Amino acid sequence: MEEFKPVKEGKVREIYDIGSGLIMYATDRISAFDVILKNKVEGKGKVLTQMSRFWFDLTKDIIPNHMISTDTNDMPEFFRAPEFEGHVMLCRKLRMIPIECIVRGYITGSGWKSYQENGTVCGIALPAGLRECDKLPEPVYTPSTKAEIGDHDENISYEKSIDVLEKAFPGHGREYASRIKDATIALYRKCADYALSRGIIIADTKFEFGLDENGNVVLGDEMLTPDSSRFWPVEGYEPGHGQPSFDKQFVRDWLKANPDSDYNLPQEIIDKTIAKYKEAYKLLTGKDLD
Repeated sequence: MEEFKPVKEGKVREIYDIGSGLIMYATDRISAFDVILKNKVEGKGKVLTQMSRFWFDLTKDIIPNHMISTDTNDMPEFFRAPEFEGHVMLCRKLRMIPIECIVRGYITGSGWKSYQENGTVCGIALPAGLRECDKLPEPVYTPSTKAEIGDHDENISYEKSIDVLEKAFPGHGREYASRIKDATIALYRKCADYALSRGIIIADTKFEFGLDENGNVVLGDEMLTPDSSRFWPVEGYEPGHGQPSFDKQFVRDWLKANPDSDYNLPQEIIDKTIAKYKEAYKLLTGKDLD
């Protein structure tokens, strides 16, 4: 049996090149504040892969995506080992666009902090009088750079994103900046409306895009998972303070309250975290995660 080594490792994902495509392996690692925590959250990677699969299927009418299959029978035998079951996705190869496409539908997190200071989010002026976790009049697009492990992403203006993309793709900077912005807003609108009907508010999220062999913009990486989004329950939603969540904010809040933890979570927090992830999956898909 041929063995494979990852060609790239992120904070959570490992990427394997099998020649005809790439295999994305969502591990059970968890990160916060750009640091990989010392614990693993068993089953978390499966939630990420299966939730991304659900959203990719739901949004393929808006933009093509890189997913080919999540069935390990479509992959080399190496990936049929138990640890990969449900955690892996076979994908098309893309030339990734070096921008994280963040969209905010509600004012929270770093956006709320910025708004309190000067009435803006990433330099974009917002209406006066917003409360923490208020819904914004329209979704706000706030791109950022993509940092290496251990570094922090940098929020940039839309105009700066054009410059970044022009450097990466000479002659196409403005075109690609416009296309990924429009796709980000369209994806968010459709998925936020769907999630709302299932009892979940998507406060904000991020998308990543790449180019296929013909230069077409394609949705890549993960999509609308608890790792890349803020999910709040509709029930009990009340602006003016922080909201309970189904996502990684639960871990961030614990770490903030325990600054001496050395990024080591107690078992109770690990158990509550995976329970939150699985609850979000069931609400959104209507299915239990096997």
